[in-house]
Amino acid sequence: MDLLTQGLAGAVLAQSAARQVPARLAIAIGFFAGLLADVDVLISAADDPLFNIEYHRHFTHSLFFVPLGALVAALLAWPFVRRRLSFATVYLLAVLGFLPSGLLDVCTSFGTHWLWPLYGERLAWNLIAIIDPLFALILFGAVVLALYRDSVWPARIGVGLAVLYLLLGLVQRERAADLAAELAAERGHAVARLEVKPTLGNLVLWRAIYESDEHFYVDALRVGFLAPTRVYPGASIARFTPEHLPGLDQDSQLANDIARFTRFSDGFVALHPQQPNVLGDVRYALLPNSVAPLWGMELDVTQPDRHVAFLT
Repeated sequence: MDLLTQGLAGAVLAQSAARQVPARLAIAIGFFAGLLADVDVLISAADDPLFNIEYHRHFTHSLFFVPLGALVAALLAWPFVRRRLSFATVYLLAVLGFLPSGLLDVCTSFGTHWLWPLYGERLAWNLIAIIDPLFALILFGAVVLALYRDSVWPARIGVGLAVLYLLLGLVQRERAADLAAELAAERGHAVARLEVKPTLGNLVLWRAIYESDEHFYVDALRVGFLAPTRVYPGASIARFTPEHLPGLDQDSQLANDIARFTRFSDGFVALHPQQPNVLGDVRYALLPNSVAPLWGMELDVTQPDRHVAFLT
């Protein structure tokens, strides 16, 4: 999720277990540890733009990296609190602060390598958008009340409300998926695979993408709580295959980068409808029922041995 929400989640979880620790210290350590996992955004290679997107939300967000990441956070925080807290306490708070970072990203539509190295694929449960103001507000309110009362109970209530919000996202995801499957059946499409993702900042409007007969079909679905469901029909686009670039040397750097981007996009790749030299990730678009991708890679067949440019 966004940095602020990850920090707030770390602060709330750390404070929820800090009965014998002043709230301001537990919250500060948890907040700092919650931010630290996203240090992987600094991992990059100047001549390989895909390197950054491959390693952002990667091993630093793994469940198995938590002890090491928390150790780094504790070592950095220790000089500031060593007169008030033991190192063991600081480390425990850092573990609780670091823990939600990967877990929350698994709950988003973007996902993360939460079980790396045991499982190498990116996991995305599609329960919540990458930025959700209401979810962040729940955590912020818990932090403010915990500081004001110097108590663990507002934080514990905040953790409970956050879990309930994610469970609501699960219910909404299943409702949206059922609606998308019904829509495909009405069109007479045999669905090869289907995904639904919450749109930015809410659990009501969802983006549905399904594949049928080597085409992707995209629709926006309003899955309200009181009002009836509503479909905003989108468009379709052909799935990218190597046949779109006849004559491309499959041992070239361009072919290798296409394979890397296809893995990153979980196979949801297609040529941009207005820019046929751009291979886009169909899972994300500026509008929830659009097939024009939010980001992609430029295909320069005249320079097959150079790394591609990444475009947003």
